[in-house]
Amino acid sequence: MTVTETTGRPYQHYVYAYPHKTAYRKLPGNPPLADLWAGESRQALSLYAHIPFCEVRCGFCNLFTRIGAPDGLTGRYLDALERQAIAVREALGDAEPPRFANAAFGGGTPTYLEAAELERLCDIAERHLGADLRAIPLSVEASPATATADRLAVLAERGTTRLSLGVQSFVEEEARAAVRPQRRSAVEAALSRIRDTDIPVLNIDLIYGIDGQTAASWRLSLDAALAWRPEEIYLYPLYVRPLTGLGRHADPAVADRDWDEARLRRYREGRDHLLAHGYEQVSMRMFRRADAPPQGPDDYACQTDGMIGLGCGARSYTSTLHYSFDYAVDMGQIRRIIDDYTATEDFGRAVHGRTVDEDEARRRHLLQSLLQSRGMPVADYRRRFGSEPYGDFPAELERLAARGWLADANVSAGAGILRLSVEGLAHSDAIGPGFFSPAVRAAMAGYELK
Repeated sequence: MTVTETTGRPYQHYVYAYPHKTAYRKLPGNPPLADLWAGESRQALSLYAHIPFCEVRCGFCNLFTRIGAPDGLTGRYLDALERQAIAVREALGDAEPPRFANAAFGGGTPTYLEAAELERLCDIAERHLGADLRAIPLSVEASPATATADRLAVLAERGTTRLSLGVQSFVEEEARAAVRPQRRSAVEAALSRIRDTDIPVLNIDLIYGIDGQTAASWRLSLDAALAWRPEEIYLYPLYVRPLTGLGRHADPAVADRDWDEARLRRYREGRDHLLAHGYEQVSMRMFRRADAPPQGPDDYACQTDGMIGLGCGARSYTSTLHYSFDYAVDMGQIRRIIDDYTATEDFGRAVHGRTVDEDEARRRHLLQSLLQSRGMPVADYRRRFGSEPYGDFPAELERLAARGWLADANVSAGAGILRLSVEGLAHSDAIGPGFFSPAVRAAMAGYELK
């Protein structure tokens, strides 16, 4: 089935969290964190710390990050993050001491911090929140330039179980086209240093759809990654978003079907190549080596309810409210938000967020499950919500079945697992947005880009 034989385009929206952050709004009254967490379980929390600094901003990046840090800014940022951690711990109270099931440091580039600052970041998580980083899965993102021996030694000693390296391409011309200037020799040196540590899981990120990329150059990057036998490989389609480096030179009104077809070809080539080399597909993006050590009961899944986010680019999730600080893509706006964050003394209240009612919770549960290759056990959905997915989302699921994007359309009887077909997984970025609620769609459409 080609793109032109489907309705809609295959690359619409990468769904890694729902509701999307552009649906958040300023919360009336800035509710106290103690009230938000009052009825929440503390027995399997996730911790995410956001470090919004990079040595360079890639042309495709729309993440909350700034280039560089003036003298003292990283220290002031960690000061604020420590104040926030103290406020969160106070809000959680002592009736049920918090227990963390996993942790992640993301960004930005966490390894932009110096080795001593990474030590401090770990200390904040352990001393103020009680997260035992050596006893739980801990994932950290890094770039080739910042994956230095001293930083890696700190991360390994403090319990890091997964190191994700943003390579994107081993072809230098493609890296330049994506506005990510790097030499392959520097990437290989970083990978060698990582493999010299005791960090058990290495993930390599690659991007397909870069201008000038061919089947041959894509295979070159795949094989270069496979040479390091990474436990995980993520394959990302290139998106060109507004206000990014590439987005400033793109015409958003142009619907490039040829580019869609090219990205689908690269995706299928990459998928088939990794499957042939002993990797299992976990989602449209994630591939895990069959003999890789597990990362815990839910593997690397920090987008669940009960997530505590530290840092001005982090989100926190309770069962009924998702909240964060302000969000932006424009560099000037990001600098302003970071400055506001570092000047904040009272972190005891939520600022921006969105209520998650039962309808949104159903959509969130379905999206988190259906977009994984293992699918969604219908019994789990029924147990949580007391209803059937086909009863709650008949039109959406029937459309997927009609396109051949469900592995078993007979699951409507209420048994078994609701799972995407092979072609359905390929179109995950078109399937996900189809389950957004009208209210979330309206809020996203009304978001003012900044």
